[in-house]
Amino acid sequence: MLLCRVSAVSQALARWGRRLHRGGGLLHPALPFSSSRCHGVSPGEVSAQPAQGLYRDTVLLPQSEFPMRLTGQKLLDRELQIQQDCGFADLYSWQRERKAKKEFCLHDGPPYANGDPHVGHALNKILKDIRNRFEMLRGRQVHYIPGWDCHGLPIELKALGELGTSGLSPLEIRQKARQFAEEAIARQKAAFRRWGLMADWDQCYYTYDGAYEAAQLKVFQEMHGKGFIYQDYKPVFWSPSSRTALAEAELEYNHEHVSRAIYATFPLSTVPPEMVSEAGLESVVSALVWTTQPWTIPTNQAVCYMPNTQYSVVKRADNSQLLLVATEHTASVAALLATELESVVTLTGSQLEGGICKHPTIPGKEVPLLPANHVTMGKGTGLVHTAPAHGMEDYSVASQFKLSVECMVDEDGKFTDLAGPELQNLSVMTEGTDKVICMLAECGALVKEEQFVHSYPYDWRTKQPVVIRPSKQWFINTASLKDKAKEALQKVRVLPESARGSLLTMLDRRTYWCISRQRSWGVPIPVFYHRETGEALINKHTVSHVAELFKEKGSDCWWELPIETLLPEKVLKNTKAGPVMDYVRGEDVLDIWFDSGASWAAVLEESDTRADAYVEGKDQIGGWFQSSLLTSVAIRNKAPYKSLVVHGFAVTEKGEKMSKSLGNVVDPDVVINGGKDPSVPAYGADVLRWWVAESNVFSEVQIGPMALNSAKDSIGKLRNTLRFLLGNLQGFDPRVQAVDPKEMHYIDQYMLHQLREYSIKLTDAYSEFDAGRAIRVLQAFITRDLSSFYFSIIKDRLYCDPEDSLGRRSCQTVLEEILDGVTRSIAPILPHLAEEVYLHAPGHDEGETLFKSGWIKSSSVWRRPGLEEAVEGACAIRDSFLSSIPGRNAARYDLTIAIEPGLLFELIESLQEEATSTSSQLAELMTAARVNLTSTLPRDLHPEALLSHGSFLINLEGGVIREDSAYSIAAVLTSAARCPRCRRYTADSSDCLCPRCQTIVSQAH
Repeated sequence: MLLCRVSAVSQALARWGRRLHRGGGLLHPALPFSSSRCHGVSPGEVSAQPAQGLYRDTVLLPQSEFPMRLTGQKLLDRELQIQQDCGFADLYSWQRERKAKKEFCLHDGPPYANGDPHVGHALNKILKDIRNRFEMLRGRQVHYIPGWDCHGLPIELKALGELGTSGLSPLEIRQKARQFAEEAIARQKAAFRRWGLMADWDQCYYTYDGAYEAAQLKVFQEMHGKGFIYQDYKPVFWSPSSRTALAEAELEYNHEHVSRAIYATFPLSTVPPEMVSEAGLESVVSALVWTTQPWTIPTNQAVCYMPNTQYSVVKRADNSQLLLVATEHTASVAALLATELESVVTLTGSQLEGGICKHPTIPGKEVPLLPANHVTMGKGTGLVHTAPAHGMEDYSVASQFKLSVECMVDEDGKFTDLAGPELQNLSVMTEGTDKVICMLAECGALVKEEQFVHSYPYDWRTKQPVVIRPSKQWFINTASLKDKAKEALQKVRVLPESARGSLLTMLDRRTYWCISRQRSWGVPIPVFYHRETGEALINKHTVSHVAELFKEKGSDCWWELPIETLLPEKVLKNTKAGPVMDYVRGEDVLDIWFDSGASWAAVLEESDTRADAYVEGKDQIGGWFQSSLLTSVAIRNKAPYKSLVVHGFAVTEKGEKMSKSLGNVVDPDVVINGGKDPSVPAYGADVLRWWVAESNVFSEVQIGPMALNSAKDSIGKLRNTLRFLLGNLQGFDPRVQAVDPKEMHYIDQYMLHQLREYSIKLTDAYSEFDAGRAIRVLQAFITRDLSSFYFSIIKDRLYCDPEDSLGRRSCQTVLEEILDGVTRSIAPILPHLAEEVYLHAPGHDEGETLFKSGWIKSSSVWRRPGLEEAVEGACAIRDSFLSSIPGRNAARYDLTIAIEPGLLFELIESLQEEATSTSSQLAELMTAARVNLTSTLPRDLHPEALLSHGSFLINLEGGVIREDSAYSIAAVLTSAARCPRCRRYTADSSDCLCPRCQTIVSQAH
């Protein structure tokens, strides 16, 4: 039965082997370390001089000019030299000119040209560059044009400084702003080049460029022609500190804002009919409202309720006043007033219809009780004071019920004369609020005042609170685009997927987008107004003409040229408008989010104006991601991107937001070049890049001394591994000395198999924008497969075998493939180190660079699942052996390995055909002195033998071949002596070389 079993296994193995590798069987016969026989060395030969000196020249130790470490100025000089020698500046242009089957387009979201480069820039730009370099390495033609967002208030404010706009013409303001932006761009561009970013820095895009502005106006024209852009008078976020309208994306929310919230009464002059019939009330009932913006009370036009909620008229125990509140707020109001409230009548919100209130501060004015869906039962009373001029939802109520949208606040955030002499010229957020509260108190309408901490919108540039006020502005009707935008997003891949919900939420929140700004530094809205009627003149003819002028002369011509040039006779004729003297040019400019949101039309190639990826921080969910989506969907019914990558912000190691005032800002220039303080080291650009790659970029990314030192140490360890590989390839030329995989030692073939698996995992990680996973795959391969396993096994063969032996060349062939694979795999992250290694690596001509020579080269021939099972089965046996001798030297032991007849025995036997050997591949893998391979342990084992047992499950052909095989190991201290040359315990005596070393030494002499 046993013989039958062995035969069956052998036949199955043979059949499997033929399928796997035609003509080669499962595995080739085992190749020993060396075929030489042992010869003695006379004692006199050995004692003539110390063994170390005697054999030093015969041992092939690693040699390399590749430095173990680079620090300080040497590191910085080396990186700059690498950039110059390896053509970093020309790489982008080179790859654009080469032929490629596929293109990868990463569209650069334009950073703002208003300051020095910071770590947020580094995080974003390096993350993009890692992906671009990876795509370029694997043969794709990369389309990446860096850009800058050049317009807008922050630049205008910084450029003018303390001068302000007083006394300056729009052209003078624009000249100063342009100069400031150009200087900021130059500083940022220099930093980006130093970080090793791959781009053509002479071919960037700028939103102040005439050609860009013309493309932007074309988008504007098409959206206007389709009815998506319109002019209206409605509430918008207004910044008194900037004196301009703002979009949602230009707001920052201060979660610690303190408002003076009030409870005030609106006496009912006309009681709702349903309330009268229910209770027959005799005293005056007052609607109790709560607001955090008391300054809006003078513009109140209604008090709103929720139709399907219960309301109660309650009587105060302390003064018998009757108040109307939501029933569920009765308890909280009683606690607030510190008195008991007696319920007089309860009715539904819909029964409040027909009620009319007296305005508390304007005698004779009455406001209705109206139903509204925006009323909530959160904080307050369940009744909402409604001022259509100062609230988006309030405006919706006004639109529905035809209420007045009267604005009493000017562009400086002060009350106008419409508010009356008591309030005129008072700032609504400060003195105006004080005065309104005093007026409410004087007329007896103020019930309670309290300090209320809540989230409130601030101008992101000036860091001052904004107000909501109506003005005549240009808008995009985002409500009509939402459904199309959501549909387009379904076809977009979002990383991380959790960000998709935020994108959809932001779209839902935006009912319209105010795109006009009352500033000078921006793209003018190409509109003309009739001098007398104020009617806007804007159509495809006027906009197309202005766009052509912008393309030729830049948008300064809007102010430079006479109106007759901007609105020539032929355009007037096509538009059937009156004479040019009847019109004046508009003074508003476009929102900068519209500037950058049209970048897809100005920058992407016409052949496919959908980028493969947009990669930006999470603040762009409501910014550039959304503005680009809306403009693209409006014109083309599709998103401008195939995938979105949303990364977090750079924060301190304590998780704090960086701030100059807190003194916790990490400057990337200091990270690279070091600080004035000698204790702040120069890390170089590759450490900064490693920090980006290693971080979980989909959350907040911490940076500081700990993170940077960790990155430096990781690169140092990697550098030592690469140096080991280079050192052992000294004098090896893979072009003429490489060994065919079929002729290699099995352990070497196994490492090629592992290298192939590694390259697949690494490629997948880079493809997913997950450089952090790529680093973990790299470190696991180096630690587990190389340092802890392969390197520890092959040193004897590398150092002590004959230089040109098959075993050593087999090993060097694999080491060269590993060096090449690892170097290419780190290149997207560490381009400077990768090119430095490539300069020292064998196998290519002088002047060749890594980035022009492709991605990891792995062959399908390297895939050897049967060999994998053989080596991993042997590794399982090795692990059992090493576990039985903790802390002891494995090289001092003779092993007897007993495996029951079966597939595992057949596989292990391929590593050692002889029953006993000191030089088999199995002995090498076990790192033991001698290995005996048998089917059963002998009965006459040494009494001090260390026994261990285990089993290994073989799984081949996707589970078609499965066998769980048991094995036993007996480890006994060897009786052999230590060879003075190779230090293996394979010599007859301590003054005698082992057979292999004797042959090599004799040949050397």
